[in-house]
Amino acid sequence: MKKQPKVFLINLDKSKDRLEKSATRLAEHGVAFERIPAVYGADLSEQEIAQHYSVKLNNKQFFRPLGKGEIGCYFSHRLAWQKIVDQQLPYGIVLEDDFRIVGDLSKVFNALDALNGEWELVKLASYQNRTRPIKASKTIDEHFDLVVNTKAVTGCCAQAITLEGAKKLLAATDKFGRPVDTDIQHIWETKVPVVALMPFYIEQDMEFESDIAAVSQKKEKKSLSKKLKAMMKEKVMNFIHTAKVAKRLTQS
Repeated sequence: MKKQPKVFLINLDKSKDRLEKSATRLAEHGVAFERIPAVYGADLSEQEIAQHYSVKLNNKQFFRPLGKGEIGCYFSHRLAWQKIVDQQLPYGIVLEDDFRIVGDLSKVFNALDALNGEWELVKLASYQNRTRPIKASKTIDEHFDLVVNTKAVTGCCAQAITLEGAKKLLAATDKFGRPVDTDIQHIWETKVPVVALMPFYIEQDMEFESDIAAVSQKKEKKSLSKKLKAMMKEKVMNFIHTAKVAKRLTQS
């Protein structure tokens, strides 16, 4: 393995047990990391929320208002993307603190290095370890395939993001109205195609609930008609643009 890529860990100040467990798990693989203090959504003022969260966009794009936990989670990931830009990293790996390692991370790093920054966002885990159908795949080495799913997997447990990808994500989400993982799925808006390095050597630890996103969420009445309308539009756009990403992968 070449020099270890920069690893960022998003962790709430109050979640000291998660920090300890995450540090131990990474240390077992000889992986150093930089902690990013997660934004605690419940502590945000309305003025602070309005810096990036747009009620107008939310009404247009999503079927319910975001909870403060989801907003704090989004702010936290934007901090991670900004770190990649500020440090001018070829790419960085962003982890939430509810991960567990199920394979040799040095092999993951080698595979990512072999991509030479060609892909701007690579999923390294999926939400609640769920699977999604594969539209296209390409063998990277004897351990991994690079995969385009029929729709990008949800969750932000573990992702590799290039400098260019981080710049695009920051620009596209200066104002947002959806959860961060949902916006990442909207590749036609962010201009950041999403692929996955499979099999996943990192999984979400189901013993933990993600407290980065779960703080102070309110149950809101969902608009079924609004949700269905958005789903239909997104299904069409996802089909078109995922096909383009799949074509690019198979031709690369």
